[in-house]
Amino acid sequence: MNDSGRDEREALDGQDAPGGFEERMRDLLAEDAFTIRPSPAPYPAIRRRGLRERRRRTAAIGTAVAVLAAVPVGAYALDLGDRNGPATAAPRPSVTAAGNPAAGGSPKAPASQAGPARPATPGQLLDGISFAQATQGLEKCLRFDAETTKELAKHAEGGTESPAVHREDLGKASQYRIMLAMRSTGDSNAPGDGYHVVAVREQPRPTRVICTIRDGQPGINSSSGDMTGDAAHPVYPDINSGKLYQQSIIDKGSWKLPFRWGIIGTVHPSVAKVTASYGDSTVPGVLDHGWFVAYGTLNRQVTKAPHIKGYDAAGKLVYDSDRDKEYDKTLP
Repeated sequence: MNDSGRDEREALDGQDAPGGFEERMRDLLAEDAFTIRPSPAPYPAIRRRGLRERRRRTAAIGTAVAVLAAVPVGAYALDLGDRNGPATAAPRPSVTAAGNPAAGGSPKAPASQAGPARPATPGQLLDGISFAQATQGLEKCLRFDAETTKELAKHAEGGTESPAVHREDLGKASQYRIMLAMRSTGDSNAPGDGYHVVAVREQPRPTRVICTIRDGQPGINSSSGDMTGDAAHPVYPDINSGKLYQQSIIDKGSWKLPFRWGIIGTVHPSVAKVTASYGDSTVPGVLDHGWFVAYGTLNRQVTKAPHIKGYDAAGKLVYDSDRDKEYDKTLP
């Protein structure tokens, strides 16, 4: 009799033994119990709750994080970064505007490329941050996110599941286009300077990531799905851009200056120009494959968020953030 036959015979013998069948059934039921998983919440149903609710949740979360900031630095473990990167920055290039490739501009990077696509203009790589350094930071953040998801899945196998296990795979750096790289200034909630990398992808699902590197450690914020809101303004500032233009709420009125800031968002193909006013300066934005990117340097304390305007090809004002009921016009 071969090994398979002996195994089957032993299994049958075990069932014939006193209590064997009941023990086997208990084992099978116990094993099945660990395979039961609650279904993930349907995204479309959540999405229909509306953009305003999303903004209220975002504001509430920001307030909660600020409260945690009163605890020593551990509350921001995912936002640590690299002091040796942009801390010794080269002279800052000036802000430049470019055409909108989304309306029929430059071709997309080939899918077979080894790394991410470059931004529309060299000026979007700020503060002496090279494309290679921005790519390395993006890769580190995506790898960190994948490893974190894997660890959460392992814990879920023990019977305690986190909703994060069901989040979408952020994929590889080669699927993305880098839109912005700039230094990040540390504050009371996230000590130590580092740098930000903003990147987007179109397939298999629209995704935007803001990657932060401090002390060589990555932290990542991501959004996926429809990035244009429910109504659709021709210009739609990203609801998480505050990570790029704010310092900690507990430092309000005493931010570290000068402060490199940025803001991003989506634009309709009809938009030909975007401007951003922040503090005492107004800068032109860059239009990059359906997104706008604006950035500058803040030299004084502020209480209001960047003021965004969008214009069509004829110079007509088609968007003003002051008239956008969903845009948070004041800082927390």
